[in-house]
Amino acid sequence: MIIVTGAAGFIGSCLIQKLNELKFRYIIAVDDFSSEEKNLNLEGKSIMTRVDRKDLFTWLEKNNREVEFFFHIGARTDTTEFDTKIFDELNVDYSKKVWESCVAYQIPLVYASSAATYGLGEIGYEDNETTISSLKPLNPYGDSKNNFDIWALKQEKKPFFFAGLKFFNVYGPNEYHKGRMASVIWHAYQQIKSNGSLKLFKSHRDDYQDGEQMRDFIYVKDLIDVCVFLMEHRKNSGIYNLGTGKARSFNDLGKATFMALGLEPKINYIDTPVDIRDKYQYYTEATMEKLRGIGYDKDFTSLEEGVKDYVQNYLVKRLYY
Repeated sequence: MIIVTGAAGFIGSCLIQKLNELKFRYIIAVDDFSSEEKNLNLEGKSIMTRVDRKDLFTWLEKNNREVEFFFHIGARTDTTEFDTKIFDELNVDYSKKVWESCVAYQIPLVYASSAATYGLGEIGYEDNETTISSLKPLNPYGDSKNNFDIWALKQEKKPFFFAGLKFFNVYGPNEYHKGRMASVIWHAYQQIKSNGSLKLFKSHRDDYQDGEQMRDFIYVKDLIDVCVFLMEHRKNSGIYNLGTGKARSFNDLGKATFMALGLEPKINYIDTPVDIRDKYQYYTEATMEKLRGIGYDKDFTSLEEGVKDYVQNYLVKRLYY
């Protein structure tokens, strides 16, 4: 059995599809299954049983001996939510119980951290565990992810293998339900289909042109390939970046989306809202030497190829992975 929390969500459902393709059928899908829209992500997938997230630890008491691996992907990811109690409950305290269960039952663990932990990148984007306690996230979501990373590293008792993955800007199929929190590619596609044009934020810094703000965009299929690699690898525990190692501009992203639709780019620039302007990231790029150093050698999909696959094979047809 393989446990996947956040199973009905964007990344969790893609991970389950990949596991199915690799002939893993005994999947324990853990989530809050109250959203019919999210549940569409799981249609057609081979799942052994669904467990409500509130019932997971009771279920584990009875079935832990059958569990081979634990992917803890579920989290509250809304960066505009400022109720810290929600993040403490779902992202910190729940993750601690997952960790403690994996220690008690000797289950190897991969869990989702986030590049949001890096804040404005004042000390760079290197996945160096000695600097994690010095990071300054920009919102309660980033704080919750960093707080758990700090807690995990301090624990004397650890799962025999664990990996915390700092996801950078993930995009790809199965994010129809995410609305405002969906990837920039998803929003770009919706704008272009509706208006024939795309709006991007102006630059409010002299050292960046409009639309030249940069992010490390990673295709979800690459991300889950790394998850599977770590499930098979099961050594070199630690916290790892998970991006491509190559920052690309929003202009590049916009042009790739137009190209995937066979359209000429038409990009307009609007002011960055004042309330987020001073906390707006102009550059993120994962250092990937640490993951490469433990043997992950697969190439990452280029932004152009990832956007093409996502737009043409999923968004245009409204299909799921």
